[in-house]
Amino acid sequence: MAKPYLSVIVPAYNEANRLPLCLIDIDKHLSEQEYSYEIIVVNDGSKDATAEITERFRPLINELKFINNPQNQGKGAAVRQGMLAARGNWRVFMDADNSTSIVAFNKMLPYLNEGYEIVIGSRAAKGAKLNPPQSIIKRLAGKLGNLFIQLLLLRGIWDTQCGFKCFSEDAVKRIFPLCRINRWGFDMEILALARLLGYRIKEMPVYWVNDPRSHVSFKSYLQVLWEAVKVRWWIKRKVYKT
Repeated sequence: MAKPYLSVIVPAYNEANRLPLCLIDIDKHLSEQEYSYEIIVVNDGSKDATAEITERFRPLINELKFINNPQNQGKGAAVRQGMLAARGNWRVFMDADNSTSIVAFNKMLPYLNEGYEIVIGSRAAKGAKLNPPQSIIKRLAGKLGNLFIQLLLLRGIWDTQCGFKCFSEDAVKRIFPLCRINRWGFDMEILALARLLGYRIKEMPVYWVNDPRSHVSFKSYLQVLWEAVKVRWWIKRKVYKT
């Protein structure tokens, strides 16, 4: 089987309602491109019909692969599993609610051609658009949390948590096996590890569609901040075997 140019990883937890339109959109846009691709859905122990619906799509999308986990392990664990199982030269993970469409990958290509091995979507970079805008409380929590993460780990990166990120095959193989965080703080951990390993990271503005059904709660924000502290401690104590 030929090696695909692009792998798209979609972690899914109780996404029976939103996943179908996401898969249709991904396949529609990528089928119009000249490069080859694969789509990998990683079911993170969903309690709804996510697994059954994904199975129904497999005969309809030739490039669709499915990893079905019976137990919930967290978004970070699901993304890591999908990224390491992928075969593409470039590997993007994105949210099942399609907040940022796969069309954003083509906007990343110029940066990849410049030599960046990691390009991340950003809702805070100049030129980003959110539709509709987040509530004042969410915006404030996000900005304060990001300032904390910048001071502790990732100076100069304004949005570590956007769910649309692209990595080269080499970056995936070096970064993701080192990861320890299985839940919401995994974005920040993989970027901190990328910096530790000497990768340049390009932050790119994206068009982001807000969905009120988001699984991210205020408790999740606090969890990310605590996990940022843990990552900083692990780096200081040389826990990561880089």
